[in-house]
Amino acid sequence: MIPDYQTLMLPVLRLAAEGEASINAATETVSDLFNLTEDERNELLPSGKLTTIRSRVHWAKAYLTQAGLVEPTKRGHFRITDRGRAVLQNAPERIDNAFLDQFEEFRRFKQRGKKSDGDITIPQTQADASASPEDVLTAAYQQITDAFITELIDRLIAGSPAFFEKAIVELLLAMGYGGSSVDAGRAIGKAGDDGVDGVIDQDPLGVDQIYIQAKRYKPDNIVGPAAIREFFGALSMKKAQKGIFVTTSGFTKSALETATQIGGRIVLIDGHQLGRLMVRYNVGCRDKYALHVKDFDEDFFD
Repeated sequence: MIPDYQTLMLPVLRLAAEGEASINAATETVSDLFNLTEDERNELLPSGKLTTIRSRVHWAKAYLTQAGLVEPTKRGHFRITDRGRAVLQNAPERIDNAFLDQFEEFRRFKQRGKKSDGDITIPQTQADASASPEDVLTAAYQQITDAFITELIDRLIAGSPAFFEKAIVELLLAMGYGGSSVDAGRAIGKAGDDGVDGVIDQDPLGVDQIYIQAKRYKPDNIVGPAAIREFFGALSMKKAQKGIFVTTSGFTKSALETATQIGGRIVLIDGHQLGRLMVRYNVGCRDKYALHVKDFDEDFFD
């Protein structure tokens, strides 16, 4: 489990006590210290630009800086202060926000954070006192996105077959398949054609093709292994190498195992993944608003 940023404060301070430290080195050190798996080390924030563990190390260092326990030196580096060394001499079992609250500089920092332009109070979450501001923002974003995806799939199910087919076409086009909406439009809407709902060019020139099975099912109508085997048989009859099986519901464990046994020729996309792809490629949705979170332009300060 990836530790929260407050749990990382003491390890980061101890690392700084050994000499000038960097965010990169601190990230590697705490990853080893907490025996993080490769998946945990590589887990990304929703932005896809920063790992979760690096983000939390950054926030641990940032809060230690506000309390005067460490100070920045050069780009991406920091060192311990005399105050930080004095703290370590007392051998604290844990350093967290409550611990840092003893320092006036940190209390002033928190007070500044409660106000924004125009002296408007920013709500403070109580959901997880150990969460960093970025964790809170990430969790809120994920909650909003998950709720939106649920409604998005409900709308696909409630729509007509033609509407569902159009949505699949638009998604495939947005992902780079097919050539134009006209070319892609002929790919779907062939239900009953030997177990294949359609075929779309993998590239604009039509050098390679992908066969598609699309099922507009309610959440409780889970796709089983028989449907996967039937689709595989249809691909074999057409001497096709690749297929995509899309459903608004899900797949049973046996269906997933069957697709794996086939050898990767069929890609399965369930309702949640379908929704996430539509969100990622802005199909059937648009940006409501954007929050611009700033980071330093280090070249400016070099």
